[in-house]
This record gives sequence, C-alpha cells and structure tokens, in this order.
Amino acid sequence: MATVSAGILMYRHSKADILVLLVHPGGPFWRSRDLGAWSIPKGELDDGEDAEAAARREFKEELGISAPGPLRSLGYVRQRAGKIVHAFALEGTLDVSTVRSNEVEIEWPARSGRTIRVPEIDRAAWFTLSFARKRILAGQQPFLDRLDSLCNGTSPSSG
Repeated sequence: MATVSAGILMYRHSKADILVLLVHPGGPFWRSRDLGAWSIPKGELDDGEDAEAAARREFKEELGISAPGPLRSLGYVRQRAGKIVHAFALEGTLDVSTVRSNEVEIEWPARSGRTIRVPEIDRAAWFTLSFARKRILAGQQPFLDRLDSLCNGTSPSSG
C-alpha cells in the first residue's frame, strides 16, 4: 500500500504574481541540492488521521507555527516513488525568519548504521509561481498549476 502524506501550499498575492511558500529539506543529503529539491510542508498521515488534520499538524511541526484559516483542496498527486500527497491551499503570510523546524533522526551516511538528528527542513522561502516551478519536486508541480487555476478563476484539474 502506498504511503499517504498531506501538506499545505501557503500563498499570497503580490502586485504582479502569486507567491508560494516552499520548504527545503534538512540534512546532509539535500545540503547541496536546490533545483527540484523544494517541497510543500507535508508529512505522513497517522493511522485514521484525516488529510486536512495531518496537513495542519505537519505545517506546525515543520515551520513551528500553526496554519489557521480555511483550507482549499488542491487534490492529490502520486509521486514517482508511489507516495500519494494530498495538498491544501491556504492564503496567508509567514515571516520565514521565524521558522523553527522540528528535528528528525536519519541514518547517515546511508546504510552505515549510524544515526544523526537534523532539522526536518533547513529553510523556507517565498517564490513566484514561475520560480517555484524550477525549485519544487517534479511530482508536486501540479499543485502549483492547480493553485494558479484556483487563484485565476479557472477550473483546476486535480487527482
């Protein structure tokens, strides 16, 4: 059975574009990767947990602040490795200098048997949609298209 995750794509309007909040994963594996490495703040659903509740929980864990307000579904995608990710749009603002991520334990170096603790994300940033499309994981790009459609009054195609 595929792993199921949920997350929130926070956005805000600027004079010329829509800005989206993306996060960069922490740890040594991702340190030198930028293009195609960013993500929406997301994580796996706990047993019996609703996707919206999981998305709010993960947002708080990864960014250190709550995600208040109404969420709008952006549907789901199946990423290359088979993981299903549900996303929700949330209009809001966030000062990225205040982000305080939780820590996770990872095995490093891979298959070494040693574990280290790293921040789940090492930074968050606001990007225009066009710039975000270059930064976000390929499997999550449809969320940007759906948000663009949602904000511009056209019908987004969703999974």
